[in-house]
Order: sequence, then C-alpha cells, then structure tokens
Amino acid sequence: MFTTPLDDHAQLRPLEPWQAPEFLAHIDRARPLVDPWIPWASLTTDLASARTTLQRYADLSSTDSGRIYGIWRDGVLVGGVMFTRFDAPSGVCELGCWLEEAGQGHGLVTRACRALIDWAFTERGMTRVEWWVAAGNTRSIASARRLGMSREGVLRQRYPHRGLRHDSEVWSVLAQEWPPAADRSAPASGDRAEIDRLTGLFMDSFTNTGGKTPDLRIIHELFVPEGRIVSNTGDDPVIMDVDAFVEPRQKMLTDGTLTDFSEWEVVERTDIFGSVAHRSAEYRKSGVRNGVRFEGHGHKTTQFLRTRAGWRMVSMAWDDEPDRFPE
Repeated sequence: MFTTPLDDHAQLRPLEPWQAPEFLAHIDRARPLVDPWIPWASLTTDLASARTTLQRYADLSSTDSGRIYGIWRDGVLVGGVMFTRFDAPSGVCELGCWLEEAGQGHGLVTRACRALIDWAFTERGMTRVEWWVAAGNTRSIASARRLGMSREGVLRQRYPHRGLRHDSEVWSVLAQEWPPAADRSAPASGDRAEIDRLTGLFMDSFTNTGGKTPDLRIIHELFVPEGRIVSNTGDDPVIMDVDAFVEPRQKMLTDGTLTDFSEWEVVERTDIFGSVAHRSAEYRKSGVRNGVRFEGHGHKTTQFLRTRAGWRMVSMAWDDEPDRFPE
C-alpha cells in the first residue's frame, strides 16, 4: 500500500474494505459536518454499510472509474478525498472530499487534493478535473477556490437529500491551468502551516457566498497593531491602517453592495527567514457588485513577523488587474 506524506503528522493512503471498522468510527465522528452535504455519509451507519461503501469504491477502482483515499493524522483517520467519477476515455474526472473536526485547520484536504490532481494530469493525462458541491457548502467551495478552480455555474435543485432539493455548483480546473510542480509549495509544517492558516483566515473573512455573513474584525487579530495595508490599484497607492481597511469593506459586504463574493489564491510562494517571512501570491476573485457579476485577479505580497503571540502579518500590498464582467 502506498503512502503519501501531507505534512510531518499526516498521510494520504487508499481506503479499502478491510478498514470498514476504522472508517465507520471516523464517519460517526464526522457525521455532524458531512451529513448535511454528502448523501453517502448518511447511508454509512453500521459496519455492513461502511463495508458496502468502501467495497463500492474498490469495485470502481478495479474498473478504473473511481477511487477513495483516507487522510490519517497522527495515526487517526480524520478525512479523505476521492475520485467520485473517473472517465479516462473522455479525460474528465470528478473530485470530492470530507473531513472531521479534528482534521480541520491544517490544510490537509488542499494538499491531498493537489496530490490527486497532479496524478490525474501528469500520470493519467486527464484534461479536466471537476468539483461538484452543494451551493451552501462553504467549506467545500473554499477548497475549490484554494485549488485554483473556476466556478462554471449552478444547477438548480439538482438532487434531493434529507427531504430537500439542493443546488449544485460546478467548479473545474483544466490541465493547462494547473501550475507545474516547481510553482507549488512543498507540504507545510510548523511555521509554514501557521502562515498558511493566517492567509486562509484573511481571505475567508471576505466570503459572503451561500448566505455566510463575513466578519472582517478577525483581521485585527491577524495583524500586529501597527500593521499597514496598501492598495496600489489606482494612480496613487492608498496606505491604510487595519481600521481604515476593514470598516468600508465590512459595510460593502453586509449592506448588499457586494454579494456572493470570494477571493482565493491560485499560486503562491512563501519564504521564511528565521523570524520574518514573505508571501507572494496570484489570486482570483468573483462576486456581484450592485447587481452585476464580475470576476477579477491580481497579485498580493504579505510580510509576516514572529511575535511572542505567534506569527502575525506586518504589511500587505496588492495590485488588481481590471475586473472582467461576464456577458
């Protein structure tokens, strides 16, 4: 059985029918998080049904049409990723994920999914990896963004689950859009994992998709008190302290001016030098401004400092490309 390290504490490896007892115990712990969104999780309620779920994926693997993998952290199964559909002749596959609470906050799903996407594109020559997600599943949507996927549309009331019909969002990434291995960061651990976490909290604080209420006040906790944020998108740079940055954006994201908004990193590089660090990233964004949908991208640099309270942001500057308004 192969094992792929995800960080100093976590591994990715196949899930097989003989692991049904461990899988069932994990699903029972994860049930509050996964049951609302993943129909097969609600069907895995005892040892027989757990074995049936894993056997179904073993059968799919034997015909090269699907696969399932577990994520173990410190020897405990805490989540997984899978190819729910793998169609080699067409070059199209679909990726999915799940995670229990103990596995959250470590970037495990993102790194596990990157490993599967790498394999699909580089080893199997696939053309397209899809990500189908319930429209209200903000955690899964955030994962799709972090993987550099593009949102292609919504299929309204596509499937029933627990007495309700759910919309599905369709996201995807193409082989020619997937960055080479040299452009992606190594598995995170220690300081790097903490910097990843701070960056994720910063970007997630803006999200108001799926009815989520954004709360930019967390940005005060991410920056040192003297932190500065610079927008260089116009003729002259605008240099702000954290209060000046947060207040107008909190208003726009909660008063209806800017809805269905999110932004996410596509490619990043992080360099750590002792107690200071620098992160350079390309990011994308999408949303609805005053009733008009738009998409955009830009570049951002962030400086970090290790303080007695842990890593904190010191400064950030960004430059946006002009927004694009889909027809």
